[in-house]
Amino acid sequence: MVNVDEVLSTLKTVIDPELHRDIVSMGMIKDLNINDGKVVFTLELTTPACPFNSEIEQEVREKVNAINGIKDLDMKVTARVMEGRSISAEEYLPQVKNVIAVASGKGGVGKSTVAVNIALALARTGAKVGLLDADIYGPSIPLMLNLNPGLDAYDNKIIPHEVHNLKVMSFGLTPQQGEQNVGIWRGPIISGIIKQFLTDVKWGELDYLIVDLPPGTGDIPLTLAQTIPITGVIVVTTPQDAAMNIALKAGLMFQKLDIPIIGVIENMSHFICPHCNKETFVFGSGGEEKISKKFNVDFLGQIPLHPKIMTGSDIGKPVLITEPNSPQADAFKKVAMITAGKISVIAAEMHTNAVQ
Repeated sequence: MVNVDEVLSTLKTVIDPELHRDIVSMGMIKDLNINDGKVVFTLELTTPACPFNSEIEQEVREKVNAINGIKDLDMKVTARVMEGRSISAEEYLPQVKNVIAVASGKGGVGKSTVAVNIALALARTGAKVGLLDADIYGPSIPLMLNLNPGLDAYDNKIIPHEVHNLKVMSFGLTPQQGEQNVGIWRGPIISGIIKQFLTDVKWGELDYLIVDLPPGTGDIPLTLAQTIPITGVIVVTTPQDAAMNIALKAGLMFQKLDIPIIGVIENMSHFICPHCNKETFVFGSGGEEKISKKFNVDFLGQIPLHPKIMTGSDIGKPVLITEPNSPQADAFKKVAMITAGKISVIAAEMHTNAVQ
């Protein structure tokens, strides 16, 4: 008769392609039970957005079913996102497992569009996702998600807007932020607003909080980095060498603060003709090789230059919602899955170091 040790020994040969560790030592096998040749357990993956989830599940099924004496397999597949940052009882966001800052060196590279669509792509997998628009000077997230100003409060906490399974907070949602109002803010006031977004907003339980930062390396990125533990930073750039050089300066600031760069996303990498779907590299090609070799950071992927991405951002209808199966939406979903995998690696390394 097959026993538990034999099944676990077999499952130890299944290696997570990103974590490079077996699924048993990672604690991904739960509630294993064997009764008269029937094996029952839960496979708990590290994130619902992992690009290798289907491969891991298939390999587990094949190897367990190949064990001599197994008559039936009842495997439940779930996912639980790991914490990729140090969280204590005193921390401002104790129920948020991962905080991902989206940064750029300069404006006009489509950073906010990337942040919105990555957040939507992660939410589509079933993950609990929040989106914080931390650009106090020029908040654009409300426009991109078609949200009107106005906030409610409960139990002395601000209630974030909820749309498309996202919890959203932005300075652009405060009542005073009409089209005719222009704010002129100094550093200390800006820092206070950002801290309030972290402490006074009822975010609840989140797997990922995506923070859309303003361009550059000013008060807001520094305040965020100094206020809460951050899992990592995504840097958004366009293909030109000048844009990449400026973008990486923003990333280097976070590295000096001991915050890892998850990777770089190349936005507007190539133009997709809306009529024939032909790709044209308007700004040049080879961005992946330039970034990985010159700056020694991971390349998360390319987002095409497509009219519907741009118009969707302008009218509050993101491409992930209006055309979820289009090539341009698939580009965002691919980048989001790679990002989720990188975050799982960061989380696994953090937990391993904590045990040691």
